Amino acid sequence: MNTTLYWFRNDLRTTDNAGFAKACSAERTLAYYCFESKYFEAGEYGIPKTGPFRAQFLLESLKDLETELRQLNIPLIISMGTPQSVLPELITTFGVNSICLQEEWTRDEVSSLEAVRQALPPDFPILEFYEQFLYHPADIPYEHVGKIPDVFTGFRKKCESRAEVRELVSAPTPKKQSWSPLEQEVLEQYGIAFTATDALSGPGNLAQLEDLGLEQAEKDPRTAFPFVGGAGSGQERIQNYFWETKRLSYYKRTRNGLLGTDYSSKFSPWLANGSLSARQIFWAVRRYEKEVTKNQDTYWLVFELIWRDFFKYVSQKHGASIFALEGIQKNKGTAASAGQQWRKDSKAFEQWTEGRTSSDFVNANMIELRTTGWMSNRGRQNVASFWSSTLKQDWRLGAAWFEYLLLDYDVHSNWGNWMYNSRVGNDPRQRTFNPALQADRYDSDGKFRRTWLQTGLFQTQLEL
Repeated sequence: MNTTLYWFRNDLRTTDNAGFAKACSAERTLAYYCFESKYFEAGEYGIPKTGPFRAQFLLESLKDLETELRQLNIPLIISMGTPQSVLPELITTFGVNSICLQEEWTRDEVSSLEAVRQALPPDFPILEFYEQFLYHPADIPYEHVGKIPDVFTGFRKKCESRAEVRELVSAPTPKKQSWSPLEQEVLEQYGIAFTATDALSGPGNLAQLEDLGLEQAEKDPRTAFPFVGGAGSGQERIQNYFWETKRLSYYKRTRNGLLGTDYSSKFSPWLANGSLSARQIFWAVRRYEKEVTKNQDTYWLVFELIWRDFFKYVSQKHGASIFALEGIQKNKGTAASAGQQWRKDSKAFEQWTEGRTSSDFVNANMIELRTTGWMSNRGRQNVASFWSSTLKQDWRLGAAWFEYLLLDYDVHSNWGNWMYNSRVGNDPRQRTFNPALQADRYDSDGKFRRTWLQTGLFQTQLEL
């Protein structure tokens, strides 16, 4: 009997997922997810890779995924530690013929897959699918990734004029599959129960924050992101932002806001762990443009999805250079990368992370991040520029801090944007933000700063 295992990583959805659909075409389908230890340990800068906010969002997303899979009669096996310590046993026990998964190419993800390959028999079939793009790599107007330009505008214009976004992949239909007594016993060890008719039941073996070595993440009432994880809540956000409030009609005009749930779409956390796909959002925009309005605001949301694609292609093209101090500017001789003396001042880092710098605008944004796991796009650009360009501190420390705290951490966008704002990436203008001028423009009444600086946690005083 043909059995395929689908290994979920950063693609926690059952719809618009070609790899998962392929796995479901087999006679039997298993699903797998691993809480890999390395993502919950300190990285090379001594900062944990995953904090409580994103971990909580991940747990919520997995709970939603497990519910969807149960409705498809597909068991979700969840383990902790390393996938190479579990997958060989699952393959033997269930007679798995192949593994399907989303293709990744960055350092940690590649090392995980390589470790699994080493633990499996030689030439065991592992099928990878590019499912995190708006424009699929096979459809972009470049003969290979090395031809991708290092300036966004050229990439955007060429893709807009010569590439098409693929249609959505439908969700699979529920499967009729059975398991031997031994297989059921193994599934039950992973918390998967069966009814009298062999249908799946129960919540599975979902972890808790304490299992991951993390404390409970309390939801601050001031947060601009009060939403929960999962494909279901992601679709609810599309429904609300597009159809119920029609906020999409004003997206470009409000996207530089700082307070509240609706100044921007807030889709990024669902995109980051794959609960939503870029294509799902794109085709929802196209439908909105047909049924409601088509304007610069609807275009701008697609524009931002193309930016997201661009950083993914940048990481493909430049590989581990996105983690290097010189960024992708290495060997280009730019003033930013050649001769820049980067500092590593622990006191400056403590003040920056706790919101105790000389800039009240930077402080307010950093306190919001530390308290909620969220920060606006405007805030991110300012605090990153302040850390790397004004204080001239090692930008990678800032990127690692964002990795730890951000709900929507995505390896490509995070490191790509940090390079961009630190003048070692894709920004041809080599700009530096002035937080005082930015505060005057985007927080002229001081409401954002008052919201976050008048808090007993940091005892920061603001006089306006």
